[in-house]
Amino acid sequence: MKVVLTIAGSDSGGGAGIQADLKTFEAYGVFGASVLTVLTAQNTKGVTDIFEVSPAFIKAQLDAVFDDYEVSAIKIGMLYQNDIIDMLREYIKELDIPIIFDPVCISKAGSKLLQDDAIENLKSLFPFVTLITPNLHEAHELLGYKFGHTQSLQTIFNLPCAVVIKNHVQEINTHFRSVDTLYIGREKYVFDTPYRETTSTHGTGCSFSSAITANLALGKTLQESLAEAKKFIYLAIKNAPDIGHGKGVIAHKVGGEICHIKKN
Repeated sequence: MKVVLTIAGSDSGGGAGIQADLKTFEAYGVFGASVLTVLTAQNTKGVTDIFEVSPAFIKAQLDAVFDDYEVSAIKIGMLYQNDIIDMLREYIKELDIPIIFDPVCISKAGSKLLQDDAIENLKSLFPFVTLITPNLHEAHELLGYKFGHTQSLQTIFNLPCAVVIKNHVQEINTHFRSVDTLYIGREKYVFDTPYRETTSTHGTGCSFSSAITANLALGKTLQESLAEAKKFIYLAIKNAPDIGHGKGVIAHKVGGEICHIKKN
């Protein structure tokens, strides 16, 4: 069984962060290990408090995992502040495995998940990761990206890693589609699923990047992993349970079962 590591924050509501990552890994039949960067008091309505884990203890968690397991791929999520980013950069730059980085800035409930002075420092991780997975807001904050603005693509073309920009809604053949666009240098790949008008989207970004990570660990290409993750998230949203009074949670297990993921 492949071992996949998530380095991210904890969501006490269970729908995002480390909890969503581990549920996604389980759906794909890989073993999930975890390194916590922050603890959040959180539910589908938002984040009410954040407790930082010290960089020294984060490193101790990393050392414990790598001392015992052969890790096949890593997903990085919420890092929150500069000292954590700096420590993690030094740790991952020596690794030679797929690393997927979800540059978390703001939750779907509108809660700030990254300190203002740390936004620029997130970019220092880009040379050491395989793929970054920003949403439209994060792509604008980090890369100056604007949809339909050709000049803003120059920064993306010159990135040292691949980037997928998530969840732009487009009308295609009279139907609305949720579109993710992958750039590997100047190469462009588009992935789309039907767009669903729903409030059950809590943790979709975390789960999407975790699904990509799991598929890479299972030996699929980056493009294959993106296509599989896109389908998984669509099905998890489509079958979401009616839980929470804010941005509701999604159905990781059901999405995985419909995809027949466990055949891997």
